[in-house]
Amino acid sequence: MRSYTAEPSLPPPGAMPHARPHLSIATPASTPVSGSGPDSTVASVPPAPAPAPERAAAAAPTTATAMTAGAQALNRLAAYINAHSHALLRVTVGIVFFGFGVLKLFPSASPAEQLAVDAATKMTLGMVPETVLLLSLAALETAIGIGLIVGRRLLRPALVAFFLHMGGVFSTLLLLPDAMWQPLSPAPTMEGQYVVKNVVLVAVCLVVAAHEWGRGDRSGAGNGAG
Repeated sequence: MRSYTAEPSLPPPGAMPHARPHLSIATPASTPVSGSGPDSTVASVPPAPAPAPERAAAAAPTTATAMTAGAQALNRLAAYINAHSHALLRVTVGIVFFGFGVLKLFPSASPAEQLAVDAATKMTLGMVPETVLLLSLAALETAIGIGLIVGRRLLRPALVAFFLHMGGVFSTLLLLPDAMWQPLSPAPTMEGQYVVKNVVLVAVCLVVAAHEWGRGDRSGAGNGAG
């Protein structure tokens, strides 16, 4: 048998070889490419959303700024109250006294009216009419309130009148034991509690008085030094 050997066919001289088929490589859809060469442009891809920890880290400065602003506001408020604390105490006690004094000008408007009249009647041995006693107490408490609110030259006389008045108020615990204390018990009645709570007002006015007299001593020392 004859054997045939297949020889590759060569193109004739001068003929162009067959063009190889163009192979197109698909690019990912997320990064489309237009054109070729150095002038080609690549489409921009939107960034992926930041993970949760990174978002929290970005929000942290805003929260810290808000907390810092709040702390600064509280510090300013505390500094303002500290600078005006004595005036605040003085005015608030003055408002309380002024209000209670005005109530006593109207019959049966004050819940402590009869209690105050009974104690004042015992202290004056019944020689002063109740109407006069009530009006006198009303005028005294109103004047104390005005002096504390206004301050300045009225403050020291108002403080003296306040402490004298408080001496009379606390004397009712001894002058009217049946009204001040519960029977067979050291617990105060409602009227007794009304009197005992005045220790808060006394403590406040002690602070105001100490500041006022201390300020007078400091100003006197400064004048002497000059």
